[in-house]
Amino acid sequence: MVMPIGLLMMEHRLIERMIALMEKEVERIKKEKRASFEFIEKAIDFIRTYADRLHHGKEENILFRDLKSKRLEEQHRKTMEELIGEHRWGRKKVTELVDASRKYKEGDGNAIHTILECLQELVHFYPQHIKKEDKHFFIPVMNYFNQAEQESMLEEEREFDRNFIHEIYKEKVDEVKKSID
Repeated sequence: MVMPIGLLMMEHRLIERMIALMEKEVERIKKEKRASFEFIEKAIDFIRTYADRLHHGKEENILFRDLKSKRLEEQHRKTMEELIGEHRWGRKKVTELVDASRKYKEGDGNAIHTILECLQELVHFYPQHIKKEDKHFFIPVMNYFNQAEQESMLEEEREFDRNFIHEIYKEKVDEVKKSID
């Protein structure tokens, strides 16, 4: 049987692949002293949509929600709160990247420094965050759940995935509608 954390850990592998590409982009920016709008937009979309809304969405709205109803050991409660705080930090950093990217696109050459800083911080952050979840949190907290609870969470994660694509494209259609009206 796949545990609910199995899907989350598989998602970590894709996030790690994107972070490796972001690290290469950081090196390219340092070397060439210019940012690629196309890459930055794709990185922002990936982190916002996949890493945060999909992946962190499942952690916060399913796993953490269910853990809050359990009598957690202090170390697990503390780690969960740290992880939630780290998710907030990541959202803030991506918002800074969005703002810097917009400024850079509008011709503010100094914004490249903020772009570089944000990318470097995200590249440093995600491997540590993933390691904390994979090695020190996900596996031990599964002991708080019986098999039926784990199966229920797994089904809820799968349902979350199924509905997510519809939510994303509904938003895209709404954006197009706003631009036309």
